Amino acid sequence: MRGKSKTILMTAAAMSALALAGAARAQSAPLTADETAFRGLYKELVEINTTASAGSCTAAAEAMGARLKAAGLPEADVRVLFPPEHPKAGALVATLRGKDPKAGAILLMAHIDVVEAKREDWVRDPFKLVEEDGYLYARGASDDKAMAAIFTDGLVRYKKEGFQPKRDIKLALTCGEEGGQFNSVPWLLEKHPETMKATFALNEGDDSRLDDKGQPKLLSIQVGEKVYMDYDLEVTNPGGHSSRPTKDNAIYHLANGLGRLGAYDFPIALNDATKSYFEQNARIEPDAEVAGAMAALVKNPSDAAAAAILARDPARNSMMRTTCVATMVNAGHAPNALPQRAKANVNCRILPGNDPKVIRDQLEQIVADPAIKITLAAEPDPVSPPPPLTPQIMGPATKVAAKIWPGVPFIPAMLTGATDGRFTNAAGTVTYGLSGLMAGPDGDNIHGLNERIQVKALMNGRRFLYEVVKLYADGK
Repeated sequence: MRGKSKTILMTAAAMSALALAGAARAQSAPLTADETAFRGLYKELVEINTTASAGSCTAAAEAMGARLKAAGLPEADVRVLFPPEHPKAGALVATLRGKDPKAGAILLMAHIDVVEAKREDWVRDPFKLVEEDGYLYARGASDDKAMAAIFTDGLVRYKKEGFQPKRDIKLALTCGEEGGQFNSVPWLLEKHPETMKATFALNEGDDSRLDDKGQPKLLSIQVGEKVYMDYDLEVTNPGGHSSRPTKDNAIYHLANGLGRLGAYDFPIALNDATKSYFEQNARIEPDAEVAGAMAALVKNPSDAAAAAILARDPARNSMMRTTCVATMVNAGHAPNALPQRAKANVNCRILPGNDPKVIRDQLEQIVADPAIKITLAAEPDPVSPPPPLTPQIMGPATKVAAKIWPGVPFIPAMLTGATDGRFTNAAGTVTYGLSGLMAGPDGDNIHGLNERIQVKALMNGRRFLYEVVKLYADGK
């Protein structure tokens, strides 16, 4: 067995080396003129610092707007918008006019702000686009400047080609999705609603994946997302001298309540997107036990044994149920005093369609201690049901995907995180996460150090979105 396994490994290694050599040759092939232009646009956008602390979304929005104007879009259809009190939070809104004003519009939405990145922590300068071994490295190389660059490039190409779609194609490159004091999406919806009004929108949020060898594994479309909500759990107490302790201790109250929360699992609740996700993944999952559990759970969501198997994976567990977890704790005021206050932040990711205020009531029952006061840390984000997966949405995407990735599964999924789609969905523009941008098993270090994207995945995503947006824009 050992000798045979070694031979197989050596053969696999040789095949891998040949595949890498072939990939290197493919990647070194000359770029076409429009690919060169795209890479220049992408590089320009990525290298503009758009962090909340030191960057400027306005600078990035203006740079992309200049590209659109140079391609021939009228000045009136290319605007950078922001409130006076947030001059660096500019959003680019643009429109490629369609032939039929009554046909509605498609909205292409991507955020251009990025997560903070410190040069001293990174192997490379996070704001210089570097290509190494078939990957592009930089902060925002994937999240979400890849999609923003592809959408901008798409409008440039459509305009230069003379393509006039049936319906308007709207572009919104927004600021503040990653945090900070201001998010331009709810502001645009309130102050400039015409810029965001559409029949449907395409946004980030899908979970398309490469396998551990860098080959396409699955294409995903995100249908709905969980609701982000923070809760404050707080205990107050008269306190006293630590030499005379009592059982009525704010820290103990809070700790015991958090312990009960940690041991609690919210009930399984599958929706159409998660049912489809598990059903289709069961056909390609290599682990027989996991595949069987997926199939069993779809058949019977009350199957506790199947749920327990799937819950071993935190991502799958989060897709099946609402989750709430303690993320921050602050307690006490002096080392020699009984605590007068103990406070924790509990972060919940709530299944779509559930009211955060009802979840607060459930948290009270779970911690089971009237001494723990539970309040919402902020006003809840809008809550809306998952958008429908219609033939008008799935048909064009399936058609294009089959050309680019023949035989690769196309699977609906519900996002367990949060995107700006929560605002547009609630405002009446049904929003889907669809990018065609496949990440590796590590998620390409999005939000982490040395964020990257595979060159081939970037270019395939560009081709996918260019073609599918054309079909959507000319469809019914």
